[in-house]
This record gives sequence, structure tokens and C-alpha cells, in this order.
Amino acid sequence: MVNIDIELFKSILAIESTSGGERSLSEWLKGRLEAPVVRRFEVGDGTENLLLTWGTPKVVFCTHMDTVPPYIAPRFEGDMVYGRGACDAKGQIVSMYAACKALEAEGELGFGLLLLSGEETGSFGAKAFAKEAFSATYLIVGEPTELKMVSASKGTKSFDLKFKGEAFHSGYPQYGRSAVSMFVEFMNSLDAAAFPEDPLLGATTWNVGLLRSDNPQNVLSPELSCRIYFRTTFASDEAVKEFMARPREGVEVSPRGGDMPAKYLTIPGFRR
Repeated sequence: MVNIDIELFKSILAIESTSGGERSLSEWLKGRLEAPVVRRFEVGDGTENLLLTWGTPKVVFCTHMDTVPPYIAPRFEGDMVYGRGACDAKGQIVSMYAACKALEAEGELGFGLLLLSGEETGSFGAKAFAKEAFSATYLIVGEPTELKMVSASKGTKSFDLKFKGEAFHSGYPQYGRSAVSMFVEFMNSLDAAAFPEDPLLGATTWNVGLLRSDNPQNVLSPELSCRIYFRTTFASDEAVKEFMARPREGVEVSPRGGDMPAKYLTIPGFRR
């Protein structure tokens, strides 16, 4: 039987740990979570990963400490829990730690709990930890999945874009070129791209962030920059890369990397 420590859950939720500031949570957890061995690993950006082990791990539970902004203070109403990170992924920290303590109470060894930083902004903690001399046979990752076991996940592809126009008074647009209009044209072409539907992972999706163009309202924008983030499928991953590699006048595209779509081991008896 696994018993969830509600007070521990409340304490974790009360600590703000949006990406980049999750060290406050990792410092607190180091003094609160109990295991035979607790190790910390610097990520290199001021954050750190934590690894708790019971013997030599064959199975490692894994989730992340950072959350997306903005911070939302927790509140409990009956059986409902509200607050930033309640399900992504501070609830997983508490439940996985409870599972580890239950295994410990049964005298089991050979498992661990890995808590990572920077998951929401590029999996920087995971990429840093992958360079460590550590391995285990099975990794169980906790993410919000509707209480289902995930059989596959989408890939990611991220790009920095810069649109270079020509500034001119907005009353005479024929003498200049608006970078904003170039961005709109690009987005229209992206909407019309019709990436192939994947029978397992469905449609390809994308989001634009860090959008910036500082021109005055009465001047055509000479430059616009943004970042675009794709969630790709087995059917579309290569198509997305090919689409973004097409030459476009006045548009600079800088790939930032990403991950491939992946399939995972599932266990009978669990919803998928």
C-alpha cells in the first residue's frame, strides 16, 4: 500500500520553482527526502538534478522539478488540488517518492528516484544527466497522461527565425517591406503545409514564442524575430525539417535541435 504524504505535497507546491528558479525546490528536497544515498548533479545553468538511490538501481522513477510560469499558489478543496505543478509534475514527485518508501519498507533494493531540472524549457537537466556515468535497465517517467501508460510520444523540433524587411513610412508601404507581413506570409504557408497525419500520434502541432518586432506603429517593421516549436510525429518529423530548410527571401532560419518521436515499453494491465 502506498501512502501519499499530503503535508509533503503541500510543502512542495508552496515552493515556487518555475524553470530557471527550481534550485530553491531542489535545495529543500535535499534536506527533506530520505534515501540511503542522495546525490546532486550540477546542470551548468545554476540548477541541479537530484538522484536518490536504494542499492544499485535497475528501475529508476523519474520526473522534473521545474514548472511553467506563472506561479500559482496551491489550494486544497476536498479531494481536489489546485496550484502550479499539482499535476506537472510535483504530484509525480510526491507519488514516486511514496512508491520508493513503500518499496523500502518491504525490504526491496535496486531502485532510484531521479528529479530533473529544466524540463519545461528544453530538457536541459536530462541532457546534462545523460552525460553522467549512470545507467539502469528501466526508466519510469512521470508526466500528466490521464493516468494512462504512454506507448509513444511526439518528437520536438525548435527553430529561431528572423525576418528582414525594409523600414519605410507606413503611409507609403509600396516603398518598403514589412517584416510583420513576411511573418504572416510564413505562418500562412505553414498552415497550408498539410503535414501527414500519423496513425498513432495524430497531427503535427506547433507554437510561436519570443515574438518581437519593435518598430513604431507608423513605420514598416524592418525586422521580426521569433522561435517556433514543433511537436512532430513518425510521419512528419522529416517533413517538418524539409519545410523549414526551404530557402525564403529575407528569412533566416536557425535550427535549435530537438528529439525524435519515440515508442515505449508498456506493461499489460494498464490503460494506454
